[in-house]
Amino acid sequence: LYSDTYADLSFWEQIKDRVHHFILPLVCYMIGHFTVLTMLMKNSLLDEIGKDYIRTARAKGLRDKAVYLKHALRNALIPIVTGLGGMLSVFFAGSLLLEMIFNLDGIGLMSYKAVLERDYNLIMGSMFIQSLVMLVGNLLSDLAYVVVDPRIDFK
Repeated sequence: LYSDTYADLSFWEQIKDRVHHFILPLVCYMIGHFTVLTMLMKNSLLDEIGKDYIRTARAKGLRDKAVYLKHALRNALIPIVTGLGGMLSVFFAGSLLLEMIFNLDGIGLMSYKAVLERDYNLIMGSMFIQSLVMLVGNLLSDLAYVVVDPRIDFK
């Protein structure tokens, strides 16, 4: 998590040292999510481009940039927003492997050790935290629906 000389560093050097040590684990966390989101976005956008309202917008004389950004992108974002809520909980699933590789003390490794040691209180606590994170992720996903698609209303 930090260098051996961490205590001797100034405040800004300590922050730089922490950032330096967190870059690779963060990239490993995000690379899988990025590829899934990219494929989902590509497929969704290609699906939207072939629809009638896109042809109508082009026939009206709109530029391609306006057609893609204003019409196709908004509708293509709906499947992406659906998956964002579950992505927060995926951090717990992938964290065990990354914590073991990078020798980090995190919630994934702690939960795994609790299962091995049959520490039921810790297991229940980690399940509660995972459930809470999943609920917050789904709530944020539902709120993002309103931003992406104004036809959706929660009244």
